[in-house]
Amino acid sequence: MAIMVQIARCARVLFGLAKFRALPETLVLTIAMLGVSSPLLAQSAGPIAPKAGQEIQEPPDIRVRVNLVNTPAVVRNANDELVLDIKESEFRIFDNGVEQRIEGFDMGGAPLSVAIVVQTSSRIEALLPALRRTGILFTQTVLGESGDAAVIGYNDEINVLSAFTSDHDAIEKTLTNLRQGTSGARLYDAMSRGVQLLRGRPDSRRRVLITIAEAVDTGSEEKLGEVLREAQLANITIYSIGLSSTAAALRGNPQPNPPISATPPGTFGRPPMPGTPQTPSTEEQRSGNLDLKALAVWVIQHAGEAVHDRPLEVAAEATGGLYQSTFRDQSISDAIDQISGELHAQYTLSYRPTNTEQNAYHEIKVEVVGRPGMKVRSRPGYYLGQTRG
Repeated sequence: MAIMVQIARCARVLFGLAKFRALPETLVLTIAMLGVSSPLLAQSAGPIAPKAGQEIQEPPDIRVRVNLVNTPAVVRNANDELVLDIKESEFRIFDNGVEQRIEGFDMGGAPLSVAIVVQTSSRIEALLPALRRTGILFTQTVLGESGDAAVIGYNDEINVLSAFTSDHDAIEKTLTNLRQGTSGARLYDAMSRGVQLLRGRPDSRRRVLITIAEAVDTGSEEKLGEVLREAQLANITIYSIGLSSTAAALRGNPQPNPPISATPPGTFGRPPMPGTPQTPSTEEQRSGNLDLKALAVWVIQHAGEAVHDRPLEVAAEATGGLYQSTFRDQSISDAIDQISGELHAQYTLSYRPTNTEQNAYHEIKVEVVGRPGMKVRSRPGYYLGQTRG
């Protein structure tokens, strides 16, 4: 009983109203208990005024991370054909070696939001006519009826040429009217802008970034690793269509004064790889022995480091997308067709990782069980740490 009396006295002090002093102990106690149990009554009493000279403590800024991870997966058989009939029960997904429970499963059905990042540099002047004809390919083969897209052009500047819209005519018009810019190529900054726009799209949509660009960056403030970290955490898949300034030069007007080679014609400035004939083609592909998956993981883990080797391929590998080169026989339209086919045959697996310590890289592995010869391509992982914004 003594405890109840003390609660009643404290209630008089806390409420600080003269009329409470005139009330019986039992009634004051009842009001105090109601104030504790009812959020509405507790709010009506208002905050307790601090004493003179007392420092007011602001509540901590608590940031809650959404841990749902979406992992796109493409399945091909031994003949490299897309497989479209895999059931949810046939997939296994592992996060840092621990099998996860699949919470969401979809095959090519969720609507697409696509950020189209296209190079408009004078470096690829001869390829711009082909780029201007891609609008109808994107709207008819990639987006489908429910898709929307934004268009970002870049050279020395980053320009959002069209915000996200489902108006296919507007998307086609934007690409048809691409204008040549300066000679710069701020690729990573343009990709970062695309990621920012995609982060604003609803979670119910598949977020895809498609770059049509050279594998060259000049002058960007962003690092590729930082862009890819953000893309992974926002569940964005990157597809890349590689352009070639060499091909552009071959298709363009002949140069009156071509650059002087450092070595005589038909010779090369470094020794050949053992057992390999040395030709212009083999020299261009000399970096082809890179382990792209390992490089993609390294880029994510060392986000502040500069990347010089095959950035478009690394971006696709790091996010579960596909890289398509247009240097030889394949045209830009063929590459878009390939990407469209994958997007409409893409499985999306969702799960909540059981181990979410900060500042740690999480390796993802997706398998298909019970069907020998199935090859699964998905993103290799994601980096869970502090993010911007």
